[in-house]
Amino acid sequence: MTPLDLLDLDSLLDDEERQIRDVVRQLLDDRVRPHVADWYEEGRVPARELAREFGKLGLLGMHLTGYGCAGSSAVAYGLACLELEAADSGVRSLVSVQGSLAMYAIWRYGSEEQKQRWLPAMAAGEAIGCFGLTEPDHGSDPASMATRARRDGDDWVLHGGKMWITNAPVADVAVIWARAEEGIRGFAVPMDTPGVSVREIRRKLSLRASVTGEITLDDVRLPAAARLSEAAGLKAPLSCLTEARHGIVWGALGAARDCLETTLAYAAARTQFGRPLAGFQLTQAKLADMAVEWQKGFLLALRLGRLADAGRLRPEQVSVGKLNNVREALDIARQCRTILGANGISGEYPVLRHANNLESVLTYEGTSEIHQLVIGQRLTGLSAFA
Repeated sequence: MTPLDLLDLDSLLDDEERQIRDVVRQLLDDRVRPHVADWYEEGRVPARELAREFGKLGLLGMHLTGYGCAGSSAVAYGLACLELEAADSGVRSLVSVQGSLAMYAIWRYGSEEQKQRWLPAMAAGEAIGCFGLTEPDHGSDPASMATRARRDGDDWVLHGGKMWITNAPVADVAVIWARAEEGIRGFAVPMDTPGVSVREIRRKLSLRASVTGEITLDDVRLPAAARLSEAAGLKAPLSCLTEARHGIVWGALGAARDCLETTLAYAAARTQFGRPLAGFQLTQAKLADMAVEWQKGFLLALRLGRLADAGRLRPEQVSVGKLNNVREALDIARQCRTILGANGISGEYPVLRHANNLESVLTYEGTSEIHQLVIGQRLTGLSAFA
């Protein structure tokens, strides 16, 4: 038991869950941690190489069944996300967008032909996917999306644009959501289709070890078979977001844990006024409060994971997890930075990198305000969105 595990939380996991967690952690220790600070500083990540390595381990779409997917439990997937984000939020985003957004959308709403074409290659990391919902002028209000899909004979023609799309610059397929006469529809769009172009978004101050792009769709002609046949209405893309948010609930805990473990070691070794920083009352108060919040966050994530495995997880419950765990993880990262002092802003330590990344995690896939309103609607029965 580590000092951080005050409540012996490890005992709440079964042997298989602990084994999966440990294998993922070892891969990240070997393959990601030695390099991620440089990737972050340089604003790059070897996404395709990592995808293939993650595919060999069965991490991509690991909670899905069939088509080369591992069929793991929701809790096991959550623990993997925790370990991935303990290395870096951008690395976890690569896996989340691949498995919980792009692959899940095809797995849940696609035709058998689409599943056979894309999912085995995506599970192996040989093909990379992205998820095009957010637009330059439409983020928290996807119902107002401007991207259009119109029929032209047996074909569909897409026109519009998507913004802040993780994996887009390296993707082979994009799940694109567009407004048709019948309502919101989804499409599996090969990225080499004429009329599809991608601009990589550079100069980010957060999620720098992640590739992000803007997708432009200039009268992109697709066959009827490209439409996700089972997806009708806004509920389809929102269900994909719920799927991905579950991973974020766990992932944020990984960033917070890495900050806490780094800070505990630093405070024990750093001496000021003739004693270790860890021996001062104010430092211990900060550490105690952060550790308690981490324990609570883990219990919340585990509860949601068990509900998901029982088929009883509701969207507003995921909102509770995303709102709490990301908010608390960001606060933990900021507090840890104060204990490290000037060293807290150095790339030699991961704390401010995690804090910067969590600033993005706080707002993507539903801002804190959106999740507050989802919870508020559940509490009151009244929608405050309009």
